[in-house]
Amino acid sequence: MQSKASTVAEYLSELPIERRAAIQSVRRTILDNLDKAGDGDGFEEGMSYGMIGYFVPHRVYPPGYHCNPKMPLPFAGLASQKNHMSVYLFSIYGDTEHTDWFAKAWQRTGKKLDMGKCCIRFKKLDDLALDVIGEAVRRMPARKFIRYYEAAIAPENRGRPPGRASSTSGRKPAGGSKSRAAESGRSGRKSSAASANSATRRPASSGASKARPGAKPARRQSSATKRSAPASRAARR
Repeated sequence: MQSKASTVAEYLSELPIERRAAIQSVRRTILDNLDKAGDGDGFEEGMSYGMIGYFVPHRVYPPGYHCNPKMPLPFAGLASQKNHMSVYLFSIYGDTEHTDWFAKAWQRTGKKLDMGKCCIRFKKLDDLALDVIGEAVRRMPARKFIRYYEAAIAPENRGRPPGRASSTSGRKPAGGSKSRAAESGRSGRKSSAASANSATRRPASSGASKARPGAKPARRQSSATKRSAPASRAARR
């Protein structure tokens, strides 16, 4: 659930005592390992999307977040939800190498990992492997995260996390021009054969059929007469 608090201190003051202690411990772990913007080239802490947020400020990355350029580029988040608490680490979403490292490091602690795409859910502080969370934050300084983010939103990778680039890029589409030409040739040959078969099965013309008893023989006009008929009519006009 989103808070209307305008500062981190105000947000913490709204929490129940037990949750406040847990959130403060995770916050301390993040801050101890965060690439801070104090030297003008790192992350900052503040309220973002109704939770405690860690982001790249506009003075470091002017374009901001592509979904809402007025917002700074989000990196991590910390929130108290209705039924649980959450840590958001956007650096472990889609980066195959970083995600695999995170899952294996967490597994080695013996703790159960309750994670969505980038959200780690917990109900008490002991559910978390704080050292792994701290290392995940430390391994992704601001400039590295910006490169990761820009690769993710590049036109050719839009909607496709980094490390999972399209396997079809540069591949010729199935059924190229040669295949289509060959198929067209086969279709043409089939059509010609069908026409020939149809012609051989066509019934004989009425002129060649047997005459009925008592019927007068049909008068046949020679092809020469047929060809000259239009000219004759023209002469009579």
